[in-house]
Amino acid sequence: MNFIDLPAQQQRIRMQIEENIRKVLDHGQYIMGPEIGALEQALVEYTGVRHAIACSSGTDALLLALMAYGVGPGDAVFTTPFTFIATAEVVALLGATPVFVDIDPRTFNIDPEKLKQAIQAVKQNDPRLHPLPAASQSAALTPKGIIPVDLFGLPADYDRISAIAREHGLFVIEDAAQSFGAEYQGKKAGALADIACTSFFPAKPLGGYGDGGMCFTDDDTLADLMRSIRIHGQGSDRYNNVRVGINGRLDSLQAAILLAKFSLFPEETILRQQAAGRYSALLAQNESLVLPYVPDGYLSVWAQYSILARDNAHRAAIQAALQKEGIPTMVYYPKPLHVQDAFAFLGYRPDDLPVSDDCARRIFSLPMHPYLKEDDQKLIADAINGI
Repeated sequence: MNFIDLPAQQQRIRMQIEENIRKVLDHGQYIMGPEIGALEQALVEYTGVRHAIACSSGTDALLLALMAYGVGPGDAVFTTPFTFIATAEVVALLGATPVFVDIDPRTFNIDPEKLKQAIQAVKQNDPRLHPLPAASQSAALTPKGIIPVDLFGLPADYDRISAIAREHGLFVIEDAAQSFGAEYQGKKAGALADIACTSFFPAKPLGGYGDGGMCFTDDDTLADLMRSIRIHGQGSDRYNNVRVGINGRLDSLQAAILLAKFSLFPEETILRQQAAGRYSALLAQNESLVLPYVPDGYLSVWAQYSILARDNAHRAAIQAALQKEGIPTMVYYPKPLHVQDAFAFLGYRPDDLPVSDDCARRIFSLPMHPYLKEDDQKLIADAINGI
């Protein structure tokens, strides 16, 4: 059984993918070819934002957004530790300091109440209000922005987060790497913050056959900055560089593949809802598990279907039982960012962010994709419920 069944999807659109690739080979514009603009326009129409800026990865999308805001040394950027390292990595790459904020135990997304505490703690340099990076890191930090992560395909609480940001004069960057296709209060992921960033890594809800990403914004100035930064700070032409930038372009071949895959995307989003609903129904009577929670007004795109076991031993027993049946599982994420070796210099302890630490010991994810068969889901549920 596949954890994510990309071959089933490819079988449906193989001819369209090959035709799109052939067009790129024919015109030979392998960098910034016409497929880039076509993809950007398609996703502008889908999300309802004014601008989409294609780039080379979800990580570079976050980097472009932070560079557009001029983030650098002395700046504090608030984010969750319960995510992939890219979210905080880009902050550190620019010399700024990630300040980690614990998560809501039901949604696994950043907790707005703890976010308020963290901002006050940085402003007053008072770790009694909220755990802070080591004193040498936090002594002169200035709150600059917030990066909520839409974990597992479920948007964060943007109404509350945006209100906090306005109160303190901070930007908000939506890390929508896992949530493209999701909705929050009637708006699409990608349209929920000042800038949104998504990923086209193959395992994402809309994924290519390599790396890729996209930034979304309604702000004309930010859009122009990110377009310049993604091509080495380009100005009026390629040899007029008006700022320091990066090589962050998306390949035409990846855009061509994504255009073919996007033709299926609305249908696949519905199929993901159906698959998640079946899981929840099949596992509903198992009192040893905590199933995914979707608040009113939210629509998850179900990048992952993630469950909490009772404890680490219970999780191990479930994974072993599933493995015996040839069923793969994954753990996202076994080690929160605040205790990763890469961020040891920040001086966080595991119990500084106890909800993230607890979830990391208990969480596991089941096979999840639009082409899950009901019989396979019953097999999965039977194996879990038998533990």
